[in-house]
Amino acid sequence: MRSTLNKAFVLAVALSSVVALSACTNASENAAGPKGDNAGGGVPTEQIAAAPVDPAAAALLPADVKANGVLKVATDPTYPPYELYAADNKTVVGFDADLAAAIGQVLGLKVEMVPATFDTILPGIASQKYDVGMSAFSITPERQQNADFVAYQVNGSGLAVPPKNPKNLSLDAMTLCGTKIAGQKGSTQGIQMLPDFSKQCTDAGKKAIDIQLFPSQSEANLALVSGRVDGVAADSISMAYQGKLANGTFELAAGKDYEPVPTAVALPKDSPLT
Repeated sequence: MRSTLNKAFVLAVALSSVVALSACTNASENAAGPKGDNAGGGVPTEQIAAAPVDPAAAALLPADVKANGVLKVATDPTYPPYELYAADNKTVVGFDADLAAAIGQVLGLKVEMVPATFDTILPGIASQKYDVGMSAFSITPERQQNADFVAYQVNGSGLAVPPKNPKNLSLDAMTLCGTKIAGQKGSTQGIQMLPDFSKQCTDAGKKAIDIQLFPSQSEANLALVSGRVDGVAADSISMAYQGKLANGTFELAAGKDYEPVPTAVALPKDSPLT
């Protein structure tokens, strides 16, 4: 589950205006609040200061990408501060959009942010519908079977709960037995963490977790705010920030991040673009 950064990517990260989010381990303390219309905390990509092309890095681009001149970046814009829509409801902004723009500048490519539902991004990369995916992907052994990854951050899971956490829930499996917990389809929380937690419950003779998966993070959050689920499991940085965007209608449960892992750009398996 380890990954390394190449030189071009390190340079791109250095150019990002929001790199301060990197390696946060206590998101509830570090998440920033909304800033005007661009609530993602990033800036629209056209406002990022121009960076010079790195000829050595650009020379490594695959011939088809270089000839096309465009890097198609798939992203699920329901996951602030990583990606969300700006006030016009069509421009993707946020950390990943800023970082993608910086990478494009260094490589001499135009970047096209392509909205997609999270669980369709990796299949779309495999079918060459997109060049890369930037949507807060955690690196897992299962995903590495079908895609390559370049890491840029370390992030763990958190649990969003109603204000003051009335059921005293946490990312301790025994506190979640018999409750309704939401996640996003295709997320590591939905396909791995919550099923593992539920098995711990049944192995202990307790009720299984009622796992409810939604196509978008926004839908999972709405289920929590409306009382249809008791909690939402997702990346801690994003959930802490989304709670602030939602005016405190939900919050991140206290406690350390659960099993921090690298967050990465996803690329086609064995692609020279990696």
